[in-house]
Amino acid sequence: MPAELKSTSRGRTMVLAISNPEHRNALGPEMYAAGVEALSVAESSPEVRTVVITGEGSLFSAGGNLQRLQANREQPPEFQAQSIEGLHAWIEAIRTFPKPVIAAVEGAAAGAGFSLALACDLIVAADNAVFVMAYSNIALSPDGGATWSLSRALPRQLASELLLTGERLSSQRLHELGVVNRVTAPGAALEESLALAERLNERAPNALASIKELLNDAAGATLSRHLADERDHFVRNLHHANAGIGIAAFLAKQTPRYE
Repeated sequence: MPAELKSTSRGRTMVLAISNPEHRNALGPEMYAAGVEALSVAESSPEVRTVVITGEGSLFSAGGNLQRLQANREQPPEFQAQSIEGLHAWIEAIRTFPKPVIAAVEGAAAGAGFSLALACDLIVAADNAVFVMAYSNIALSPDGGATWSLSRALPRQLASELLLTGERLSSQRLHELGVVNRVTAPGAALEESLALAERLNERAPNALASIKELLNDAAGATLSRHLADERDHFVRNLHHANAGIGIAAFLAKQTPRYE
């Protein structure tokens, strides 16, 4: 069966499923391009409020296809660089996407699969899921923004241990460290992610987009610059129709229906 990224709709949520059963849902260039295209479609669609990324079957993704990487060693370095640029385009598309993205993780999230989950805004994982940055196990260094994400999510010593040793971490351990948001029973990560997505779907899309943008920009901004950004977002959202809907509904003790 060919490797592909399958797209389905579950209400107001787009579900993107990594499907590569012959290689444990390994990622590849065809998926990177499909992921960028799917997010572009979702961004322009008012019917889509959230996106869930998951793996087909019992695991999320084993990361890179080692057979393909071995073959790429016979190609000029630019060949692999181009492939990584495709992955990085998908990672950046997720980070800059104005709607919430949730990773639903079953089984293993390894290497670039772990990087992909870290790029999402929220992670829901089964209690038997395992996460591993396996790069150093095969004499490679990370890609997919792994060092960027982990250096912001964890103290340096913990990020160093995870990346340098290539040891597995359980979903429960990452939940304790604040990297995984929800832990579920095996087989329930997708449904829990969809339930979480539906909670977000009930909120004002413009406000969620502002929150995501502010979080993305916070690390690189001075306090004074970020305070100005928060001011501008707040004022813009206050004068959006959804603020009128939300405030009126709160005062009337009613459920708001945002545009």
